[in-house]
Amino acid sequence: WVSLFRGQQYGLCVMVSSRQELTADQAKAVMESLPAVPVSVEGLPELSAFRAELRTCLSRRGDALFELADAMLCTSGPVRSPVELSLEPEFNRQHSSVYDALHHGSVAADRLRRALVARTAAAREGEPLMFAIDTTPLARPDARFADQRTMVMVRGKGPDVFLPGWNFSVLAGIGWGASSWVDPIEARRLRPTEHHTEVALAQVRALLTDLRATGRWSPGDPLPLVVFDAGNQGTDLAAELDGLPVQVLVRLRSNRIFHAEPAVREPGDRGRPRRHGAQFSLADPTTHQDPDTEQAFDSERYGRVRVRSWRGMHQALSRQGWWSDFPLDKDLPIVRGTLVQVIVERLPHGKGRHADLWLWHAGPVLTDPALLAKAYFRRFDQEHFHRFAKAHLGLGAAHLGSAEAVDRWIALVIASYAQLRLARHLVDDLRRPWHPRPAPGAILSPYRVRLGFRRLRAKLPALTQPPKLIRPGRGRTQGSKNKPK
Repeated sequence: WVSLFRGQQYGLCVMVSSRQELTADQAKAVMESLPAVPVSVEGLPELSAFRAELRTCLSRRGDALFELADAMLCTSGPVRSPVELSLEPEFNRQHSSVYDALHHGSVAADRLRRALVARTAAAREGEPLMFAIDTTPLARPDARFADQRTMVMVRGKGPDVFLPGWNFSVLAGIGWGASSWVDPIEARRLRPTEHHTEVALAQVRALLTDLRATGRWSPGDPLPLVVFDAGNQGTDLAAELDGLPVQVLVRLRSNRIFHAEPAVREPGDRGRPRRHGAQFSLADPTTHQDPDTEQAFDSERYGRVRVRSWRGMHQALSRQGWWSDFPLDKDLPIVRGTLVQVIVERLPHGKGRHADLWLWHAGPVLTDPALLAKAYFRRFDQEHFHRFAKAHLGLGAAHLGSAEAVDRWIALVIASYAQLRLARHLVDDLRRPWHPRPAPGAILSPYRVRLGFRRLRAKLPALTQPPKLIRPGRGRTQGSKNKPK
């Protein structure tokens, strides 16, 4: 049997069941009869440059890690486990090299993060770069000997449960307009002794450094905007980032209480000046003062949207939690910002119970607070990345006992997704027969781009060396036993 197979582009395979061998001319004629593979080459240099830079970030066991990422991109189905990727033709090594690379390899996280920052989408004229930080859990309740596990919250059909595992703080770039694409930059694991606020602050500081180093942001441009979910304390983040060129936008829980500026002190008033003004409880409308601005706009997904804002609002801090170690001889700081209320007419698809959305913004006072509401709506695009990375790229499929090995696996997942984003204009739509035809000019989804990446990879330069032929070792000494963990 002689088989001529061109990838999985068209699911086409030509087989000749004859004892005669095909001549060179016959083989050439068969290959020329296959449909052409038109691929745009305009963006190939950018993708090739990123792959070359990614290869330099993988030092120890670099070839095996790089081929593992390629196999992750080119496999036709979801990634079930790392060792399954050794069966893909892009991985030229034995299956034992998969776990050897993950446990003993090396990934330069700082260099990889800077390479990803350099390829984030540029902001529109007069608008800031936008980023989002959110956590994603990887539960490992059955891994008795996995190191550095913490308790993570896992959401399912029933009530939320807490299981042993790892939490990762994911930083991604987001843009305007509904899209399933984001620019993932970094995923840092929360160690048992670390607080999420500490990890988020370190990510923001490193992001600002990389933005300057790569020329993505320079003084005079709008300050980058970082969006957080309700699990973060906006006052703590804004106080620590004070003086840095960054804006903070945080979603608030409805039980928060803020204060306005205190009244002007009259002549002859005695005692210490008041530090906090009238109380503003988010859950009590009777405490709401007249807003400084009020706007409205129409949205296809949310109907009529009203946005109200109050400037100069702050919280009354106490020496608990983040501020427990604050010096006793100093007053706790007053961290002022803009309080934004978003009132929507309906939720998308008419599902769920909708309540008012409360946001808190620390940064330059904006004349159009509605932009903050629209910016926060874009934060949900990051959820598409989490879902796709877990369902198709195997973000949580690496059941490893080493936390550092899991870090390397997730770094490969982020680098693989970045290659899909760079290739979204380079691949043809190789949809399955049951997939709907995309609209003319529409950008393919990450799933559709992944279907055609194997075909595109054949046009990219090879960056790995062939595996070395070595003799097998002596094996286990007779009579030896496993050492307990």
